[in-house]
Amino acid sequence: AGDRLSGWMTDPAGTRLTWTASRAPKLRRPAPPKWGAPIALFDGASMAAWETSDDTQWRIVNRVLTNTKAGANLVTRQAFTDFKLHLEFRYPKDGNSGVYLRGRHEVQIEDSGGMEPASVHLGGVYGFLPPNEDVARKPGEWQTYEITLVGRLVTVVLNGKTVISNQEIPGITGGALDSKEAAPGPIFVQAEPGPVEFRNIVLTPAK
Repeated sequence: AGDRLSGWMTDPAGTRLTWTASRAPKLRRPAPPKWGAPIALFDGASMAAWETSDDTQWRIVNRVLTNTKAGANLVTRQAFTDFKLHLEFRYPKDGNSGVYLRGRHEVQIEDSGGMEPASVHLGGVYGFLPPNEDVARKPGEWQTYEITLVGRLVTVVLNGKTVISNQEIPGITGGALDSKEAAPGPIFVQAEPGPVEFRNIVLTPAK
């Protein structure tokens, strides 16, 4: 019906489940963005830009944002549309986390060095876009993401190498905060079993 679908299904126990869906927006921009002033989301001194809860395990240790064990994800108080995001991260052996763009599209953080590039490995947009090469550093070393998101088009630069170049993200990642892709959304960082560390998180929004 127009841009909406509705329907139902019956699960193995015989329970009838109904569902609705809206057509995904194209998110095409008529012109390249003009960038505003950078916003420090984490500068080593304060977590004021982020929402926290009683279940949070995030702490500032020696000016580094660290999750000591699994707990609540860390979500920015502010929502964003198009932006450039800089962040530095470090994980131990077998470490795992991720950063969600607008709270909906996960760029993976994982100790996957030496593995065949895949969307579920470091540098990939989870479930959709694999990096074009493996440029992961060793566990315990600081690494850098430079991520640009304009509409659905994403560019991911990992450790100075462009591993995804202006590719379209077709949909949301499982675990997304919502499916309202046309709306602004926050940055959120997964609190997988730690420790995973972050520093120098800076976002430059489009005007």
